[in-house]
Amino acid sequence: MCLIVPHVMARKLRVQYEGAIYHVTVRGVDRRSIFEDEKDRERFILRLGEAVEEYGTRLYLFCLMRNHAHLLIETPQANLSAFMHKLQTAYTVYYNLRHRRAGHLMQGRFGATLVQGDDYLLKLSRYVHLNPVFVRGMRNQPTENRVVALRAYRWSSFRGYAGLEGPCAFVTEGPVLAMLEGPVKRRRIAYRRFVEEGIAESDVEFLEVLKDTTWGIGDDEFRGRIRDLHTDRASQARRPEDVAFRKVTPLRDADDVLLAVAKAFEVPVESLNRRQYGGVARAAAAYLLGRYAGLNQRDIATYLGMGSGSAVCQQLQNLRRKMVDDQQLVTLVKRLEKTQNSDLGAISPRASTLRTTSACV
Repeated sequence: MCLIVPHVMARKLRVQYEGAIYHVTVRGVDRRSIFEDEKDRERFILRLGEAVEEYGTRLYLFCLMRNHAHLLIETPQANLSAFMHKLQTAYTVYYNLRHRRAGHLMQGRFGATLVQGDDYLLKLSRYVHLNPVFVRGMRNQPTENRVVALRAYRWSSFRGYAGLEGPCAFVTEGPVLAMLEGPVKRRRIAYRRFVEEGIAESDVEFLEVLKDTTWGIGDDEFRGRIRDLHTDRASQARRPEDVAFRKVTPLRDADDVLLAVAKAFEVPVESLNRRQYGGVARAAAAYLLGRYAGLNQRDIATYLGMGSGSAVCQQLQNLRRKMVDDQQLVTLVKRLEKTQNSDLGAISPRASTLRTTSACV
């Protein structure tokens, strides 16, 4: 089953289907850093592993650079957009709080290029893993120095593939390693050699394929199929939302939700990150972040400085109790809901975390 996510303006349709493989890239706004130090990279990898488990994706490999990151992902459940929203939101919340900033961290929507399996997948894995030794300052180094740097680089899945350390628990290595010839026990060594050979001698033919990835990375037949999917489904799109057997709800940016709450309650946005006595604006922010930005209670707690998910649950319960006797508060919350729904279009948001206690765990 195929799912097409059309976007407004000149954006190309996003093709999603069960079992699709993507080369995903995320970049910092204006090419700025998205990783300042080891702690940032460790947190991104932690969030990446959590998202892989939650959404049932197969992460084949990853590589983190200073201002961007590469992922190679298969989506058995055709849920790439939901997976990436979870990952990017969770990491942005952490990054903004730690580095005392606000606003978008990533540049626009993430890049996602469909990839044909087999040989193209193997060659793309080499290209991605070689990123750390093709940056400025490394390109003109002797091959031996670049090999040493590649083997020492901690922020990609290469060391696990190459047998230089234990494999990453949430990286699915089998499909890529299975493409290499020779005994199974020696395939990690074979993969290491395959990647390192790309330092001294570039794969010119594959690099030519990468110059035009409009319809994916693969042979002419594969690219033709993807082009036909775009053409066939583009004419069926009636509005900028997912067209699927299971509709994927678009979600709001957490910072935008917070600004809307601050405006509605006529309080400084900074006050929503501080403990309040008797106030309800912060509780309303927690509710709307869960319903419209897709944050779970742990992420809401981090974003609003509430300490824990249980504290968020308590805030939601207090808000619900106050709304029983405060019609003005009810009207204000409903007005915020209407605004958020209007911004999302005619699509129903996530199930409310305010009207159910099952969300409080």
